[in-house]
Amino acid sequence: MTKVITRFAPSPTGKLHIGNVRTALINWLYAKKHGGEFILRMDDTDLIRSRKEYQIAIEEDLKWLGLTWDRTFNQLARADKYTTTKLELIKKRRLYQCYETPEELDIKRKFQLSSGKPPMYDRSALKLSEAQIATYEQQGRKPHYRFLINDADIVWQDMIKGEIKYHGSKLSDPVIIRADESMTYMLCSTIDDIDYNISHVIRGEDHVSNTAIQIQMFEALGAAPPSFGHLSLVKSKADKISKREGGYDVAAIREEQNIEAMAINSFLALIGTSNPVNISKNLAELVEKFDITTYSKSPTTYMPEELEHLNHKLVITLEFNDIKPYLQKNDLNKVDENFWLAIRPNLQKLSEIKEWWQICHAPTKVQGLDQALLEIAANTLPEIINESTWSDWTKIISQNSGKKGKDLYMPLRLALTGKTSGPELKTILPLLSRDEILSRLK
Repeated sequence: MTKVITRFAPSPTGKLHIGNVRTALINWLYAKKHGGEFILRMDDTDLIRSRKEYQIAIEEDLKWLGLTWDRTFNQLARADKYTTTKLELIKKRRLYQCYETPEELDIKRKFQLSSGKPPMYDRSALKLSEAQIATYEQQGRKPHYRFLINDADIVWQDMIKGEIKYHGSKLSDPVIIRADESMTYMLCSTIDDIDYNISHVIRGEDHVSNTAIQIQMFEALGAAPPSFGHLSLVKSKADKISKREGGYDVAAIREEQNIEAMAINSFLALIGTSNPVNISKNLAELVEKFDITTYSKSPTTYMPEELEHLNHKLVITLEFNDIKPYLQKNDLNKVDENFWLAIRPNLQKLSEIKEWWQICHAPTKVQGLDQALLEIAANTLPEIINESTWSDWTKIISQNSGKKGKDLYMPLRLALTGKTSGPELKTILPLLSRDEILSRLK
């Protein structure tokens, strides 16, 4: 039986966004479900846009999510292998040189579109004479290379979409090597998948036509293609999500929105499937639940509020031992188990612990409040403090003071918490002793 080896192949040209992460996660889960390997490959052949800091950030994001890899490599380090394969395909007449400028190709595309034809390369480079090639060379033109697609049926059984069929005549010969001699994604990826024995390629459905072409590349190189699975894309309410859009990258979700790693993992592993989106406390639980056949062919919509809700569901399942690393990292060592259990049901995010601790143990003192109102509040404070105290108590204060709405609630909030907003006071009061409440009111 063939060993399962999957890979995640980001380009270090930007931050890792949730669409990328979902692909990485599903490849990781598939490999672990079948006792296989997960490889991280950096597609850094774009010499202009690839940056080391993006690679570092991608690796940090994956580690934070727990998606560690068994092996890793950069495509740029394999340039010699790509050059050898390029020469092999030229010899087999599957790569051919072209001399059109970008402007000339653009004119061709526009003419085809205006004529109602699909924008496919017309293979005019195959008809160039030696004299024409010599003229182009004298003009200083550098050739780019295209892969020659055979006019044949291309059929595969997709892991998610079922049987997919293409015919070579309907596909345009792709540029494989640019005029500056840099390689595009298509051939490098195929070579890597062969050399690293990739058994399953799971990626977005925007790669379906690429797969048809790459199947012919595998065949041209004498290798059997891996199994392919194409996931429906993750979209926002407005449109497709990309790394160029703000707010969808993992770093922002972690650092600005304060969402936990397992909330993201649970969410992205289960949206777009026939399974309910429930929380898993660790990746082992997700591996147990994982089934590639449950993924839908329909687009998946990313709704941040759903992720926030799932994060809340995760937080309220955490035991005190689960949050100890977070407390140590964030200088919250004074938080004990009793305090955690008291505030846990009310938290949306772990980052709110700090605010609750400050309110309960180190509130900011506010000057210039309505002392008459606070005196009435102190004199009418019930002996027993529980979750119904706030509602009953403020009714009595209102009756005795004549204050309502903001004039009633804001001075009380400021006196008790030192803040104009924050957690509901009905949940704060039971965390404070009666003496502490009286002290703050006075």
